[in-house]
Amino acid sequence: MCGIVGVVSSAPVNQLIYDALLLLQHRGQDAAGIVTQQERKFFMHKAKGMVRDVFRTRNMRALPGNVGLGQVRYPTAGNAYSEEEAQPFYVNAPFGIVLVHNGNLTNARVLRSELFLTDHRHTNTDSDSEVLLNVFAHELELATRGTSLQIESIFTAVRAVHRRVKGSYAVIALIAGHGLVAFRDPHGIRPLAMGRSEDGTVMVASESVALEGTSHVLDRNIAPGEAIFVTPDGQVHAQQCAESPQLNPCIFEFVYLARPDSVLDGISVYQARLNLGESLAKRVISTVPPSEIDVIIPIPESSRPSATQLAHLLGIPYREGFVKNRYVGRTFIMPGQGVRKKSVRQKLNVIASEFKGRNVMLVDDSIVRGTTSQEIVQMARDAGALKVYLASAAPPVRYPNVYGIDMPTNGELVAHGRTVEEVRQVIGCDALIYQDVEGMKAAVGCLNPAIAGFDASCFDGVYVTGDITAESIACMNADRVGTEEGEEDTSRLALPNSQAA
Repeated sequence: MCGIVGVVSSAPVNQLIYDALLLLQHRGQDAAGIVTQQERKFFMHKAKGMVRDVFRTRNMRALPGNVGLGQVRYPTAGNAYSEEEAQPFYVNAPFGIVLVHNGNLTNARVLRSELFLTDHRHTNTDSDSEVLLNVFAHELELATRGTSLQIESIFTAVRAVHRRVKGSYAVIALIAGHGLVAFRDPHGIRPLAMGRSEDGTVMVASESVALEGTSHVLDRNIAPGEAIFVTPDGQVHAQQCAESPQLNPCIFEFVYLARPDSVLDGISVYQARLNLGESLAKRVISTVPPSEIDVIIPIPESSRPSATQLAHLLGIPYREGFVKNRYVGRTFIMPGQGVRKKSVRQKLNVIASEFKGRNVMLVDDSIVRGTTSQEIVQMARDAGALKVYLASAAPPVRYPNVYGIDMPTNGELVAHGRTVEEVRQVIGCDALIYQDVEGMKAAVGCLNPAIAGFDASCFDGVYVTGDITAESIACMNADRVGTEEGEEDTSRLALPNSQAA
């Protein structure tokens, strides 16, 4: 999960890209990068850290040009602590190409071998994004065969990329002196939208909030398998480049990842979360009589819409019982159980009066490892709660995610191989209520009937690309280089909740 943006304008774009990346900061805090183009020259700055820390005034002044792209990185493949793997990536042939990528390639190991043995191209990092860039560059070179670049050649190259590359990928690239290319994998697993401003600027970004927050109007989503090419004067050319495209967006975007004020593939993220709360209400009633619940409290922050809807439908008071310290960094998951417990209490503080003497239902967007949930339940008990029920707006996370969310291996998932009762015992709550998979899909899917289905692989174990086995998951985990000893983890739970972005 990363955030990407690309801009073609008649004015300098460095500040515009910076502003868009701030709006996408929730999608990655590990590293940030911007590249701009003036005439045929690229200017790039990238480093580890958040946007506000990576870019200083001197860096912004060194990014001239009216065309550019940027990325905020959240590592899911390759080396999580290598500054060299911050994006964008660059190759000088053909033409000169820079690229940013959101997603995760499931056949990166095979592609890396093909690039070396057959395509005679070199990759210098463990990043699958660099692999994707070199595959695109190689196919573009074949499509042009030494001639001048034609728009049709770009679409030919993208068609070849779709045939070779497996997994999830939303891509934005600049071809020096020619324009901006954006395309999405044939399943549309990761989001990508396009918009325009009044002055004719064209922006492509991961979420609509980046467009709207920079005074652009959402035009449409890039379709699965589609590629667009934007010329330097703002003309947009589009073509479907996949043989059998089918829209299967990642449902975890709606559960947790995306900002609530975004619209992804025609679905309001906020409305999706309200619907999840409505569906969850039916599950709660069948498990815990509403008369036994005194108050409903969300675990900040993505669960708030679901919790408010749940409270409304059950006729139970909704209260804020936790206050989030926004000035504590990524601390939810750190090495060592003792450090984890301390870090949760640094990140959240209880309002004891909302718990004392009450039967409390806590609502979370999802439960992954269970360590955070366990500590929060204990915090509620320490604050005086008589009983602590826990409801999850998402089903049990039982399987690894291979499409760009850093879900742990099976052994780290609290629900893998356990019944709901066994998970309840691990977490220590008095009752545990999960959303069911079909209820989740129906709650979100009803907002756009044009969606064929969702990638819900971390919940149901069904991988929409059809190429995932236990062996391939093991290979991908082996290729991942984890965080350095003692460093903070940058996995999904370590990121700030969407509303805090």
